[in-house]
Parts: sequence; C-alpha cells; structure tokens
Amino acid sequence: MTSDGCVFCAIVAGRMPAAIVYEDLRTLAFLDITAVMEGHTLVIPKAHVTDLWQITAADAAAVMRTAHRLARRIREVLRPDGMTLFQANGEAGWQDVFHFHLHVVPRLTGDHLHRPWQAQPRPLADLEKTRVRLSETG
Repeated sequence: MTSDGCVFCAIVAGRMPAAIVYEDLRTLAFLDITAVMEGHTLVIPKAHVTDLWQITAADAAAVMRTAHRLARRIREVLRPDGMTLFQANGEAGWQDVFHFHLHVVPRLTGDHLHRPWQAQPRPLADLEKTRVRLSETG
C-alpha cells in the first residue's frame, strides 16, 4: 500500500531515485538526501503509514531489526564514536515527511549535532502521578 503524494512511497515504488543501502520484504533503508553526518540513513516500512500511531507492531519490529542491522554495518564500515536514533511524529514532534521513518545517525565525538532539549530532574511525586495515569493497572 502506497500513497500517491508521498516521496518515500515513490522511492519504494522505484519512481524516485535513492541511495538504497538495504531492502527486505517489509523495509527499505536509504541514505538521507539531507544527511547531517556521513552514513545518515533512513529506515522506513514499505507500507505507507504516517507515524508511530499508525504503524503495525510487525512493521515497527521490522524497522527496528533493519535499523539494528544497519547500525552494526555503519559501525563496521564508518567507525563512528556513537549512534543516535531519531524518530518524530506530527508537526509538533518535528516530523517533516509524513511516512514513518527512523533516522540512524552515526556520531563523532565533538560533532556539530546537539541535543534538542535540556534535561532537568523531575520530582518523583510528579512522576508517580503520571505513572498512575499511564499504567494499565493504575
């Protein structure tokens, strides 16, 4: 299943060129045309789904298996110091292409990339309130 206006679906269908590094029955991985580091790869499900809320558990697992495989290959070939996985959902979550995709980004010590937020410890009492709301058992 593809979406006519989706650039990633066009890549899956072979209507748009891409630097494909891996493909299996459920997923496709290709170098990001706007790569922030050498080896920056996108892993997508071949089936068109917009985001994390739409992807099936089977396709989500397949995407992670492919990301794991590629992270190991990137480490073997490019020898990065680290790796960042990034996945965004909805405009508020910084998603810019509305076909689920996972960024696999090789990292070097001191590179130009920075965390998008400052982490601050939260009081355990606040976390407990949220835990109760999110817990299936209450």
